[in-house]
Amino acid sequence: MKLHRPAVSVYTVPTDAPEADGTLAWDSTTVVIAEVTAADETGTGWTYGPPAVGDLLREQLAPLVEGMSAFDLPAVHDTLGHAVRDAGRPGVAGCAISAVDIALWDLKARLLELPLVRLLGARRERVPVYGSGGFTTYHDTHMAAQLNGWVHGQHIPRVKIRVGEGWGREAARDLHRVRAARHVIGEEAELYVDAGGAYTRKQAVRVGHAMAEHGVGWFEEPVSSDDLTGLRLVRDAVVSDVAAGEYGYDLPYFARMITSGAVDCLQVDATRCGGVTGFLHAAALAEAHGLEVSAHGAPHAHAAAAATVPNLRHIEWFHDHVRIEDMFFDGALDPVGGTVSPTRGMGHGLTLRTQDVEQYRVG
Repeated sequence: MKLHRPAVSVYTVPTDAPEADGTLAWDSTTVVIAEVTAADETGTGWTYGPPAVGDLLREQLAPLVEGMSAFDLPAVHDTLGHAVRDAGRPGVAGCAISAVDIALWDLKARLLELPLVRLLGARRERVPVYGSGGFTTYHDTHMAAQLNGWVHGQHIPRVKIRVGEGWGREAARDLHRVRAARHVIGEEAELYVDAGGAYTRKQAVRVGHAMAEHGVGWFEEPVSSDDLTGLRLVRDAVVSDVAAGEYGYDLPYFARMITSGAVDCLQVDATRCGGVTGFLHAAALAEAHGLEVSAHGAPHAHAAAAATVPNLRHIEWFHDHVRIEDMFFDGALDPVGGTVSPTRGMGHGLTLRTQDVEQYRVG
């Protein structure tokens, strides 16, 4: 079956409150959606990034997809990867390829009348999630309400907050918020933090030691993910597991991070690293080096693939992306109990609500 040219749409959705992490602030999130058709079925994929992702996808990549086989996904993936050689794979191009790849896997499963998780082959029926939010812009009451909703409302036993406020200049407030978070969630739930690369090396070690007293078990990007030596030094010095990898757009990036000994758990984002195909490749590479992987953001894009890999730790139930995916798609997953099941429906199980979200469309 031959593929038609992908349709591309771009939407920008305001956040429900001001948001920030250690190094960046934002008040909206842009989602780029690719729809690929063959025969009478359509597959849907998406990524998060600037509207330029949609421009590149529409103008440079979509024409290459047209006429290729809906079943030969490695060939399509290679074609798209080769086409962005001069443009550069990391960033906009990587996100565009990812959206198409996710759509192609969804389409192939629908053509075969299978849930995507069955096409890939499941290792588990349910996938662990962790609640992710706790932005540095939240006051204590707002953060408490969010954490309480996850842990005591939806019974998700793992949560993450942002620290590193103001490029690490508010370490005292970071520690206050860690204490406050622990008070809200109790002693049984796991507490994670994400510094967004805001700290210096020794500052990260000092803060890491202080946070360990409150049971922080996951220290994400304590220093810049570009500083592999720094990540390794922090990893060797703190009790918490050090995690990074969300900015990986290709396999060599993950190879460098893994072989440098920089992380205890490799984060992989299918909406950046080449879709389902790239996610599975990165997970296999991590497995070969004895590391677990955690899916970064976009939980509905990851659920099926995450159910197939042997070295999965969990997927991120990220507030912004969960909110958008629940608004944009029928078939959103239910995280009550701390896991989701990706086995419902054909493909990845989601159907775009085109008319309902038209108000957010741009370009």
